[in-house]
Formats: sequence, C-alpha cells, structure tokens
Amino acid sequence: MIQRRSLLISGAATALGALIGGRANARARASTPNLPPLRKGSRLRAVNPGTWIEPDTTFDALIDRCAAEGWTLEIPTSVTEQWRYFSGRDHERAFELSTAWADPNVDAVISLGGGWGSARVLEAGFQFPRRPKWSLGFSDSSSLLLAQWSAGLPGAIHGSTSGPAEQWQRTVALLKGLPVAPLDGRGLVQGIGEGPLVVTNLTVGTHLIGTPWMPSLDGAIVVFEDVGEAPYRVDRMLTQWRSAGLLDKLAGVACGRFSWMENDILPGDFSMEEVLENRLGGLGVPLVVNLPIGHGLPNQALPLGQRARLDGRRGRLSLLP
Repeated sequence: MIQRRSLLISGAATALGALIGGRANARARASTPNLPPLRKGSRLRAVNPGTWIEPDTTFDALIDRCAAEGWTLEIPTSVTEQWRYFSGRDHERAFELSTAWADPNVDAVISLGGGWGSARVLEAGFQFPRRPKWSLGFSDSSSLLLAQWSAGLPGAIHGSTSGPAEQWQRTVALLKGLPVAPLDGRGLVQGIGEGPLVVTNLTVGTHLIGTPWMPSLDGAIVVFEDVGEAPYRVDRMLTQWRSAGLLDKLAGVACGRFSWMENDILPGDFSMEEVLENRLGGLGVPLVVNLPIGHGLPNQALPLGQRARLDGRRGRLSLLP
C-alpha cells in the first residue's frame, strides 16, 4: 500500500468534479463555448479529493508560481486532513469540492494530491454547478476530469502542479488561452485523425467503465498513461476497453508514459510497447506512443475536450485553434 501510494502521489494532481448525467456525444460537446482565460487577479482554490498528504507539506513554490502570474492560490487547511488513507471522509472531501466549484469568485480548482479517492467523491454524490470552470489534475483525478467532460463542461486540464518551469509554463499558457507547442512521440500506425481530446490514467479510467461518469469516446482522440502496472495488467485493461466497445469509433489513440518496475519480466513476456501496439494498433486509426505525459518528467499538460490532430506518420499530437 505504501509503495503504490508513493508511486501515485509523486506529482499526482486533481481538479474538478462530476455531474451524474447523460453521456453526451463527443462531437456535439466539441462546440461547447470556451472558458474565459485566467488573467491577473484570478483566484484559484486548492483541493485534495484523494489520498492524504503529509500535514507539514509546504506549498510555497506553487503559491509563488501562481503569484508570478498575478493569481491568488487559496489553500484551505482541509488539504492536509487525514482519514485512514484518504484526506478526510468522503462527504468531507465532496463538501470541499462543492465549495470550490460553487464559489463564483473562484476561477480554477487545482488538486494538490492524488493516490486514490476521487471516484469515491463522485460516488458520494459530488455535483458542481453547470457553469464551467478551469480544473487541473491527473492520475487519480482522471475520474474527475472524465466526469467533468462527460457533463459537458470545458476547462479540464490533465497536468501537474509540480515539475520544471518549462512544464509549468505550458500549463499556464493553456489556462491563459494561449497556443502551445505540439507534443512529439513515436508513430506506430500511420494516418491523421482529428477530434476532441480525452486524456486519462488507464487504471482510473478503466474503473469508470459502466458508470455515469465515463464520457462517450465517439470521434475522440484518446490519450492513455499509467504507472506501476505490468504489461499483462495493461493488456487486461485495454482488452476490457476493447470488449466494452469504447474504442470502436475513435479518431485516434495515443499513449504517454507507461512506467513500471521491469525486474519481474519473464522470458517470452510481451514488452509494454508490444502490448500497446497489439491492443491499440488494429483499431483502424493512427496510433502514437511515447508522448511526454504522465507520471515522471516531463508531464506536459493537455486539455480535455479541445480539438486536436494526431499524425501517426510524424508521431505528433497538435492542438487545433
């Protein structure tokens, strides 16, 4: 438990919420109006809907990063609460999220933790107003990011609050509505696909299958990442996505970082890249791997719902205006 907690918390983040509602079609939601960009004077609220973090953790570096943009980051004491391996009981974490989302003066919700717990907040009945809001997170908070997009609300960004300055500046650019550079990986299946982005941790997304918070992926470009999962477990999860029909109508599929301990691999086992190619390479859409996102560095931010182009020949993912 400690090993998995440390793997998932190291740089994990969260942000956002979910509304129990219909799974709107990705193409229809692509026309959702954009959010006003963050500006000087914007207020951001920190939350921690997952695993507890050390009570003496300091957030000075993040506060300073926000202040440099003219933003005020509010960090309530609840982010360092603890109930067993959660940062408070489910209803307490749901209340903190609801408070952040309901405050009309809060422009963005940022997670400071990860691990496990965000899906339990959804189960506890967390809902947020129909007004859109910026949110930032990844890893465990993928459940919240997916649920936000499923509810038709733009503004969810898959990315981390930590990391080097260049990585943070990409996140800042997205929050300000500015263009960002394409991400380059390695193309495995050629072709060009365009559609709204859906980005998720594979394990977390897998455990939303069959729930009200899994969005429709029809016409979307899906990007997966994960940490600490052996190839055979990634194989098992992707088989479930395939068998559930979730990958039947994609515009493209890409993979970020899939990091795990390789010391238990046996002769004849599939490598991680072989599993990804075998399970995702026959979908009839472009496939790109090794994008610089996910656990580890760099973890370049990507916005859910924004239209993008995936070029399988060049191995490139580009955001469209």
